[in-house]
Amino acid sequence: MENQLQKIVNPLLAWYDTHRRALPWRIDRDPYHVWVSEIMLQQTRVEAVVKYYTRFIRTLPDVRSLSEVPEDRLLKLWEGLGYYSRARNLKKAAEMMVRDGGGVFPDTFDSLRKLPGVGEYTAGAIASICFHEKVTAVDGNVLRVVSRVTGSRENVLLPAVRRRMESLLLQVLPDDAGSFNEALMELGETVCLPGSAAQCGECPLRGNCTAFRDGIAAELPVRVKKTQRRQEQRTVFLLMTEDGRIAVEKRPDTGLLAGMYQLPNVEGFLTEEEIRVAAETWGMQVLDIAFLKEARHVFTHLDWLMKGYRVRVARPAGAFLWVTPAQLREQYALPTALKPFAPFPTAWKKRGRHSSGEQE
Repeated sequence: MENQLQKIVNPLLAWYDTHRRALPWRIDRDPYHVWVSEIMLQQTRVEAVVKYYTRFIRTLPDVRSLSEVPEDRLLKLWEGLGYYSRARNLKKAAEMMVRDGGGVFPDTFDSLRKLPGVGEYTAGAIASICFHEKVTAVDGNVLRVVSRVTGSRENVLLPAVRRRMESLLLQVLPDDAGSFNEALMELGETVCLPGSAAQCGECPLRGNCTAFRDGIAAELPVRVKKTQRRQEQRTVFLLMTEDGRIAVEKRPDTGLLAGMYQLPNVEGFLTEEEIRVAAETWGMQVLDIAFLKEARHVFTHLDWLMKGYRVRVARPAGAFLWVTPAQLREQYALPTALKPFAPFPTAWKKRGRHSSGEQE
């Protein structure tokens, strides 16, 4: 397999030189720009990230400004990308860089790995692209390319298999490891697509690809998950006063959707009578209840099956924060999971390749 991967280096680099997309974080090799883009690209399509990246960099142009931004403002900038722990880790890492290094970006793989939210792939991408360190950057796209080129039927979700593929790539890394890593990712994102979407006829590696030769590209890579997501039923309350204010509450600082504002919701599907009792328990006089819709949201290891109800109440209750629709839209980062029940759902559409807007 080593010889097989060695044969792809030059064709891949030549292809990348002429086919790479013009993306805003490729204008330079500033590590801050690469870092922010790589974190945003986790679980999200490139096309969806571009707008968010541009807005984020315009608002927070460097490590120091990121370290100083209030969390609510940060989450609002991140709204729509989901997996909000990524944004919090960006801020924690920026604070660490300012506190421990005067705002200077770490310049080695090992030092990058010490930053919150920076795993081996992200550290490898930054170290190789920005600092020319000869390290690999292996994500799902790269695993797919390597599996197909080598014809491997090993389960790429197993850490040992991933390590083996990283080792094979390390043996063939050229001096410009950053371009090689980017080229592998670019090929996986644009040509060597998952399943039957693979564009083998356009691939510069097809002459050295076992999967193309054997007609098995759609079968690779092998991904066997050990666990299944559990399902949870929830009732969502759009509590509204007669003057149009909406109840929101802040979730705990740890766990699912940590620290985000949400529409009140409880586990289980409640009847209208149970909804009335719940609202009265919170200290509200219910005027009327109207069913809104059902919705489903997929997290990493959990599915929420939701039913939403608009509950008009005579007066607000102290248990919640009461905001106008405009305030909710402009100031509070509402989880994607609950946006179908907001009073302006058409203003918020799901973006990105992930079904989930948030992380557990």
